[in-house]
Amino acid sequence: MHNGKVTMVATLVLALFAAQCSRDVRESRDSNVGEERAASDGRVAELQRERNDEITRLSERVTEIEREYGEANQKVESGNRTATAGLREELKEDVANIKKAVNDLSSTTPENWWDRHEAAMRQTADDIEADVARIAGKVTPDKPANTTDRSGETVSTEPFTSRRDKFVANLRARVDAMGKALDAVDTKGARATEVEDVRARVKKLGDDVDRLSRASADDWWDVTKTRVTEYVDRVERSVERLDDNKS
Repeated sequence: MHNGKVTMVATLVLALFAAQCSRDVRESRDSNVGEERAASDGRVAELQRERNDEITRLSERVTEIEREYGEANQKVESGNRTATAGLREELKEDVANIKKAVNDLSSTTPENWWDRHEAAMRQTADDIEADVARIAGKVTPDKPANTTDRSGETVSTEPFTSRRDKFVANLRARVDAMGKALDAVDTKGARATEVEDVRARVKKLGDDVDRLSRASADDWWDVTKTRVTEYVDRVERSVERLDDNKS
C-alpha cells in the first residue's frame, strides 16, 4: 500500500515535470519566433526609412533643378543666351517628367515595379530610336533569337525570369539595330556632335539592358532607384548647358 502511494506520487511528479518542460520548450519557441518576427519587422522598417530618405533627397534635387531651369530659361527668353535647337522644348518635358518619376517612387512596390520599369525603358528606347531614325533613316531590328543561358539551354519559364528575358532580348535587338544605323552615318562636320550624342545614348541604353538581364525580382528597389536617379542626373546636366551659348 505504501509502495503504491509512492509510485503514484512519483508518477504525478514526473507528469508535472514533463508538463513544465513542455511549457518551457513551447515558451522558448514562441519567444524565438517573436524575436525573429520583431527582427524582420525592424529590418523592413529600416529599409523603408532608407527608401524614404532617398526619395526625399531626389525630391530636393528636382526642386533645385526646377529653379535652375527657370533661371536658365529666362536668360534664353531674354535673348541674352541661346539654347541648342530642340533642347529647350525637350527639357521642358523632361523637368516635368523627372518630378513625376520621383513622386512615383513613393508608390512603387514589388508588385508593380516591373510594369513601370518596362514602360519607362520602352519609352526611352522609343525616344532614342526616333532620334536615330531622324539622323540615319528607318531602324529595323532583327527578330530576337530564342533566349538561352550560357550552357545553351532555354532559359527558365519562371514568370519573372521569362518576362525579363523576353523584354531584354527585344530591347537588345533594337539597340543593335540603332548602333548599326548610326555606323552608316557620316559623322564629319556639324552633325558629328549630334550623332555622337545620340550614339552615347544608344550605348547607355545597351548598358542598362545588360544590367537588367542580371536583375532578379528582389532587386526591384535598386533597379528602380537607379533608373530614376540616372534620369535626374541626365536632366540636371542638360539644364546646366541650356544657356551655355551667348547670343
